Amino acid sequence: MKKMLLLLMLSVAIGGCSDMHSRSNSTAVYMLLDSSGTYTEELAKAQTIVNYLLMMLDSGDSIAVARIDSGSFSEKDIIAKVTFDERPSAAIAQKKDFKHLVDQFIDVAKGSAHTDISGGVLQASQFLDETGAAKKYVLIFSDLEEDLIKSHIRDFAIPLEGVQVVALNVTKLRADNIDPRKYLQRLDLWQKRINDGGGDWRVVNDLEHLDRLLSVN
Repeated sequence: MKKMLLLLMLSVAIGGCSDMHSRSNSTAVYMLLDSSGTYTEELAKAQTIVNYLLMMLDSGDSIAVARIDSGSFSEKDIIAKVTFDERPSAAIAQKKDFKHLVDQFIDVAKGSAHTDISGGVLQASQFLDETGAAKKYVLIFSDLEEDLIKSHIRDFAIPLEGVQVVALNVTKLRADNIDPRKYLQRLDLWQKRINDGGGDWRVVNDLEHLDRLLSVN
């Protein structure tokens, strides 16, 4: 009896160490999709990015894709999320299901009235912390123009210690073409917010170079 109990305890300990090792070497990605206004026309490009991520991520890694909603960001805005199984065959099936859910969303996406980017980044930060991954990324597919409901307050620090935040496909607005400084000011504003929260910031507008997404500064 004592021998069986010892073997059981040893098995649990080894499993726990293996799981800890897996998490310490894993990657977690949370991608936010802006579906406001005319930006929905850009979402087809997001499919290419998601396909690339699914190809690059491995067993033990985690990924979530969520829409940037009008406000009160919550779990309902998550389109798909998964941690890939250690078994390759199971991980492949998970990737197929994940891709299907994202494609389905993009096919029927309708523009939202407002854009709560801050709420989305906060939700992303919480998700990434829960995964326990060593490498954590927030990808923001958006023009970065935040349009909040008047009663919503988003003037707070977002905890992003150890998180790399990558802005993707930051298109110029009509007002930016009139005064290009507005575009640069918008980028500077978000860089400051991310850095103030302890995160690293970069912009990748050239989607021909997706290999830069999960690179480290």
